[in-house]
Amino acid sequence: MKKKLLALLMGTSLVLAACGGGGGDEAGGGDTAGADPEKLYNQKCSSCHGGDLEGGVGPKLSDVGSRLSQEDIEKVIAEGQGSMPPKLLEGDDASAVAEWLANKK
Repeated sequence: MKKKLLALLMGTSLVLAACGGGGGDEAGGGDTAGADPEKLYNQKCSSCHGGDLEGGVGPKLSDVGSRLSQEDIEKVIAEGQGSMPPKLLEGDDASAVAEWLANKK
């Protein structure tokens, strides 16, 4: 029984950690004109969509630009979709990652 409980707690911790956590923006969120979209993706998105954009828990994004526009991608980031929580990235960070992903065709 203890092993099952420990496994459940560890699994839950892993899932919660993979979802990105809260907004740890030092600047208060917004003015990140020099944001590196690939770095942001790796920090907030790769745990579900894969470091190589080939998917995992979330769908593959290696060709997402052929299916969705930058605006559509920003909407998914803002509102979430399926099991993806909303607002993992916001403001300029979300725009930078959406633009980067829109170029993946």
